[in-house]
Amino acid sequence: MPKKENSAKTLRITWVKSAIGFSKDQKATVKALGLRRLRQTVEHQDTPALRGMLNKVIHLLKIEE
Repeated sequence: MPKKENSAKTLRITWVKSAIGFSKDQKATVKALGLRRLRQTVEHQDTPALRGMLNKVIHLLKIEE
């Protein structure tokens, strides 16, 4: 049986562009990521659900592994 990686990857997400002028669902996605202010950085575990959220608002964020 192959070994699974024990350490889950963490992503650092920084909000770099204002959501003004973008749709309500994109604003809600930024808020759901835990971002409240521009230039704020949060860390999340890398999951498929998180990747889907990031793809929706990729133009507003900076993502580091």
